[in-house]
Amino acid sequence: MARLRHIAMVVEEMEKTAKFYENAFGMKRVRQSDTAIGLSDGVVSLVIIHPSNVNMKGDDRRGLHHLGFLVDDIEKESARVEAVGAVRHGAIINSELGTETEHKFRDPNGQVFDLTSPAYARDVWRIAV
Repeated sequence: MARLRHIAMVVEEMEKTAKFYENAFGMKRVRQSDTAIGLSDGVVSLVIIHPSNVNMKGDDRRGLHHLGFLVDDIEKESARVEAVGAVRHGAIINSELGTETEHKFRDPNGQVFDLTSPAYARDVWRIAV
């Protein structure tokens, strides 16, 4: 079973956005780079991405970017979502753990979502698995 574990948004003002969610909802900063900030409430994480992030190349969307689901077996779940109409969209670029730690898809409406391995969620994004 897949479990919703992160929501990602693309914004110009990462720090201002992160501080809002920290102050408004008590979210904790669990990861930060020059082009992304990860916040968590201990269960679900909010990933705030700057448009200059390497994974945003050629993608001009702002606001809600994608949903992320934690799955035990990426290959099995990838086959399952493809069987019901999802289209593979790629993988994380420059992932510390390799490109097979997340698979990206588009649902039948074009909304992007990804499937993430427990190791990646735990070790990189510091999300409880």
